[in-house]
Amino acid sequence: MLIVLAKAKVGEGALEAARAAIAAMVEASRAEEGCIEYSFTTDVLDPASMHIVEKWKDADALAAHFATPHMAAFGKAIAGLDVEIVEAIRYETDDGAPVM
Repeated sequence: MLIVLAKAKVGEGALEAARAAIAAMVEASRAEEGCIEYSFTTDVLDPASMHIVEKWKDADALAAHFATPHMAAFGKAIAGLDVEIVEAIRYETDDGAPVM
C-alpha cells in the first residue's frame, strides 16, 4: 500500500474558492480503482494549512490517478488561487493494524 501525505498553504478566501473543485476531486478520486482513502482537511490550529491524505493499493493505482481527467481539471481549477503545495511525500507500507 502507498500513503501520500501532502500539505498545502492556502491564502485568505482560497479554500472557499476551491471548495467545489476539492469536493469534485475527492469524489472522483475515491471512485478510482485502487483508491483506499482520499481526503482533504484543514488544520484546526492553523486554518491556512490544509492536509491531503491518500491511500492507494499500489504504485500503478497512484500513477493512474495522476493521469486522470479530474486531476487535470483540479489543477486548472486551483491554478489562479492562492494555494501552494509545500510538501508531498509518498510512503510504502503494509496494510497497517489497529492502534488500540
